[in-house]
Amino acid sequence: MSTTDTSGPAAGRTAAAEGDGPAGTATGRRGLLHGLPWLVWRRHRTFLRLALLATVVGCAAFVYQRIGVQDFLHTHGTSPDLDGRLVTAFQNSYGSAFDSDMALVRYLPVIVGIFLGAPLIAGEQEHGTVKLVTTQSVSRGRWIAATLGLPLAVAVLCTTLLSALFTWLWAPAHALIATGDWLAGGPFDSTGPVPVAMTLLLTSCGIALGMLIKRVVPAMAATAVLAVVSGVVWAEQIRPRLGTLRSVSYPYDSDSGPRLPFDAVRMDDWVSTADGRLYGFGTCVHSDAEACRAKLGIVNRVTQYFDYEQMAGMQWRGAGILLALTAVVLAFVVWRAQRRPL
Repeated sequence: MSTTDTSGPAAGRTAAAEGDGPAGTATGRRGLLHGLPWLVWRRHRTFLRLALLATVVGCAAFVYQRIGVQDFLHTHGTSPDLDGRLVTAFQNSYGSAFDSDMALVRYLPVIVGIFLGAPLIAGEQEHGTVKLVTTQSVSRGRWIAATLGLPLAVAVLCTTLLSALFTWLWAPAHALIATGDWLAGGPFDSTGPVPVAMTLLLTSCGIALGMLIKRVVPAMAATAVLAVVSGVVWAEQIRPRLGTLRSVSYPYDSDSGPRLPFDAVRMDDWVSTADGRLYGFGTCVHSDAEACRAKLGIVNRVTQYFDYEQMAGMQWRGAGILLALTAVVLAFVVWRAQRRPL
């Protein structure tokens, strides 16, 4: 009685196409993830699970803290008093918790970029698995889509939830946190859309660096350096230019100082003439100061500031810039994955 051998190359290709070979690895799974997405999840499941767990714990902590903060604000109010006792009382009760929360959301993009972005493709290249996968019946386009899609989706989900809940926690008490300075000290970068956009950018840059370096540890180190450099550029060059400075003038010899709106962030000080011409704040401070001011026509002091109501618009403009850069980096990654040897 004759038999037919079904274990030859044709059967192997069929098994690979259906998910039983190296390209599929899903072995018949038809759950939420199967095929290439399941393979990507399995390769990076440790970090992805930790990220999801940290998100759940962080969100639960924010909700719990919100209950206490609302009770404090209901009892004491939200506007700082002149002698600073309310700010001091709030900082004593919740200052350390808010510092920890802010640090978590603020540095989350760096952590994701280093530990998820950099090893994502570099790990496949370093171990040679990328060549195995791309020689199966899976196109490079499908492979790069699955490789990028699932981790970036998890990163967006985690940072969106944490940022949204921390914003919900921070907003009612913002005037009592970090003396109300929302531009510096963390609030600007840890609330609203900025953490999500920054996470996408640093993760994409980590992926690109890993693809170019092809080694995990050097790629992680390069991503860390890039995060530090980009953080300095963001803080010094981009963030202060995301909004239009507002100005308030007052007499040069006034003892009361500028009357800034509540929650304003003071940015710069000048001296000016009656027609609005600005000079540096240190102009005419030598021994002949009065004669110097009379010669230049300096009669006013000018303070420039950002108002709190400008914060949301500035954050969305900043997020737009970060997302545009992310699109450029991801386009480069996709182009190189399809056109160049991996």
